[in-house]
Amino acid sequence: MKVPKLTILFFLSLFVLSISALAQKKTAIVSGKVVDENEHTLTGVSIIILGQSKGVVTNDSGFFKITVSANKAFALVFSYTGHKSEQRNFLLNEGEEETVSIRLEKGETELTPVVVTDQRDRREAGLIRPNPKTILNLPSAVTGVESLIKIFVGSNNELTSQYSVRGGSYDENLIYVNDFEIFRPYLVRSGQQEGLSFINPEMVRNINFYNGGFQAKYGDKMSSVLDIQYKKPKRFGGSAYISILEQGLSLEGTNKNSKFSYIVGVRNRSNRNLLSRQDTKGNYVPSSADFQGLFTYQFNPKWNAELLANISKTKFTLIPEFSQLTTSVFSPLFSATIGIDINFDGSEKDEYQTGMLGFSITNTVNKKLRLKWMASRFENDEKENVDITGAYLFGNRDFDRRNATFGLIVNPLGAGIFQNFSRNNLSITNWNIAHKGNLDAGKHAFQWGLGYDKTIIADKLNEWEFQDSAGYSLPYQPNMLQLNKVIKSNAHLDINKLSGYFQDNILLGKDSARSATLTAGVRFNYNSLNNEFIISPRIGASWKPKWKSDIVFRAAAGIYDQPPFYRELRRYDGTINTKLKSQKSWQTVAGFDYNFIGIGDRPMRWTTEVYYKNMWDVDPYDVDNVRIRYFGENMAKAYAAGVDMRLHGELVKDAESWVSIGIMKTNENLVGDHYYRYKNAAGDFITAQSTDQTPVDSVRYDVGWLRRPTDRRITFGLYASDYLATNKNFKAYINLLYGSNLPYNIPNAVKYRNAAVIDPYIRCDVGFSALLMDEDRTKRRSHSPFRNFDNIWATLEIFNIIDRANTISYLFVKDFSNTIYLMPNRLTPRLINFKIVARW
Repeated sequence: MKVPKLTILFFLSLFVLSISALAQKKTAIVSGKVVDENEHTLTGVSIIILGQSKGVVTNDSGFFKITVSANKAFALVFSYTGHKSEQRNFLLNEGEEETVSIRLEKGETELTPVVVTDQRDRREAGLIRPNPKTILNLPSAVTGVESLIKIFVGSNNELTSQYSVRGGSYDENLIYVNDFEIFRPYLVRSGQQEGLSFINPEMVRNINFYNGGFQAKYGDKMSSVLDIQYKKPKRFGGSAYISILEQGLSLEGTNKNSKFSYIVGVRNRSNRNLLSRQDTKGNYVPSSADFQGLFTYQFNPKWNAELLANISKTKFTLIPEFSQLTTSVFSPLFSATIGIDINFDGSEKDEYQTGMLGFSITNTVNKKLRLKWMASRFENDEKENVDITGAYLFGNRDFDRRNATFGLIVNPLGAGIFQNFSRNNLSITNWNIAHKGNLDAGKHAFQWGLGYDKTIIADKLNEWEFQDSAGYSLPYQPNMLQLNKVIKSNAHLDINKLSGYFQDNILLGKDSARSATLTAGVRFNYNSLNNEFIISPRIGASWKPKWKSDIVFRAAAGIYDQPPFYRELRRYDGTINTKLKSQKSWQTVAGFDYNFIGIGDRPMRWTTEVYYKNMWDVDPYDVDNVRIRYFGENMAKAYAAGVDMRLHGELVKDAESWVSIGIMKTNENLVGDHYYRYKNAAGDFITAQSTDQTPVDSVRYDVGWLRRPTDRRITFGLYASDYLATNKNFKAYINLLYGSNLPYNIPNAVKYRNAAVIDPYIRCDVGFSALLMDEDRTKRRSHSPFRNFDNIWATLEIFNIIDRANTISYLFVKDFSNTIYLMPNRLTPRLINFKIVARW
């Protein structure tokens, strides 16, 4: 049911008119000491905020203290007569105080207008460092870091936290939280079944996302790395939020001597309101909850310990009742606009439970040497129980409202019954111990690591499908009841893995701001499952020329291999291929990062990268919703090539925005992907309607290069924010995603690989926020329950405001002749969400 436009305008007006508050600026503090190259204090050093006239000077002892805006990237420029200027970049939380030590070297003062930036994300290929505060304002059906990542890489499903990067699959992405690798559930078939993402956005301090060209220090995947660092609190605080879809609470603080700190978060989510308007009507009972905590203890200035804990449980229950789908269907023998009505019986009950415990000890030996030891355990238990029967009728649907048969099937093309049954159980336990080290040796910065993983997998599959069309079971065999698909498998795997890396980050030149850098490294991986030992050399470089324009050129190349884990091993028939080798690739990426002053003298950044991936020993797969079904064989070669462009800055003053455009092509060529068409005695090709079904001749067709399931040629992402010109307490946000069409494969049908196409994905979510309570506590009564709150925000979100019916997958419907009809499974329609966020 669509929401009338007047209703939306009415609620928006009521929402805005009912809220008013005064704006208060959030601040943080930067303090420290400035010395020269001989460690002598400097008096009268000018310290200004880049792009502003505001600033301070150091006192007689060389000390300074400056108040700055919080939750926003900025830079401080330190300048002193006869010395080179120094720029430091910051992103501080509200109320945070950071202490720094600045050394100014002798030389000519050089103040080149530049944009606030951290040089690291300009010099490393593929690195994107978005502001974590953006997550909290991003209107999206799924709240989390991954929704922000989708702006850069594209998406085709708002219900999942998974994403595809530069033509890779969901399984090709690495995720780290405080250096611990994170795993996802594996039996999930659709975004409806997914629960909360592991990453709690209220706990995030830094986000480093690599969409390619990442260094040897990161693990063995082929597409991307998401490296998250959680907060380390310096004072007591917290936040709470409640919305129609999700609720959460987080607390943080330290003890009196600040040696012990903690940050914990509890979340609960239910997608019931999102799913209640799906094409399949019924009783949806999804629920997901988790607890997460990071605890740190500083023994002394050189030793500290850290404990990361998480437990999460997701349940999904569906009792379907009926479904009505309508579409234009094209087949080799029939084209028409048809509908299908399905009445269901039965239910689906799924359960996913994960637990993770990680412990690390860090020894800062001195300013140059840092050593870290880590140990972790991850456990994933999944259960999938499905027993659903459907009776369907499909044919032409009457769309004439004048008829009594409006909305009904009036010209049946087929009818049948199907039953899906599964009792699947999966248990994965992964133990890891690792060591990492860093050594700063002047112009060389060495990094190394060594890790051991022990993975135990216990898997039991019991699935079958029955299909009946026009009174005959499919596939049809006279006098025999046939099941359409049967998978029965038990597997127990005990896998040992050893991996490590060594890399050198080299500074070429004397001026760190204008010099070139070179990063060279190598990593290795041994897997006891297939006794495979692989070596992956990687190299990266950057160069900042001495131009008036602030531009950095960067490039990277290397070998990126991906050893099989679980899903890659399992063939379509359920058997396990323990001899499966790693998928391999060599990749190159090159681009530039250009900072400039845009409209209204506001800083902007334009980034462009071109890339190419050449892959071999590929394990091909099909994608159905979020479920990936692998062939379980190294039987393909593939490539991906494209260009990514991003614009980041303030399209509106003090309002962050991102614009991302991607153009890509990825194809694959499967070994032995051919099929035959048979001719009868008359020389005609045999079809289901042929009278003479006796083959006397055949013609072989070689398929060759085809689009991969992730071949989305064009992606566009936009996140923009704005506010009322007369009152910044009223803000608006937009999250717009576009992705061109995707190929869709009919499983186990070489002839019909790439036979279908999923229409372009277009999604627009908007949000409107208003400040209910600001930081000014002078007007609050002493007995007020809100006297210690920093702020309270209220937000109204409209998901899929254009109410587009995006397609995620297809339902296969067969008639007695085995002709396949494809009916689209749609994603979520327009939905309104309301949430309140409070912080203290």
